[in-house]
Amino acid sequence: MTFEGQPEERSAAGKPMVRATPRDVVHIRLGSFALIAIIAIGVLGLVAGLKWLMIAMAVLAVIAIVDIALALRRQSRTPGGTTTEAG
Repeated sequence: MTFEGQPEERSAAGKPMVRATPRDVVHIRLGSFALIAIIAIGVLGLVAGLKWLMIAMAVLAVIAIVDIALALRRQSRTPGGTTTEAG
């Protein structure tokens, strides 16, 4: 059921038309935005010669990439009629 109480649209096979949960969409969008900022700050650290800043941004970039990958995996593995969201 959607927020307005209307049933979800389903395909001919009975699966939901959109398999993404709001949580997954937020993780992907915010993660990609954060990744762009992290790369920009890392490049500034490279230009400025700040090794510690480059290392910190590399660690944050790996964390952001893993978070995006896990959100994509959850999104693609969500079965037809269920979500991992509460409520």
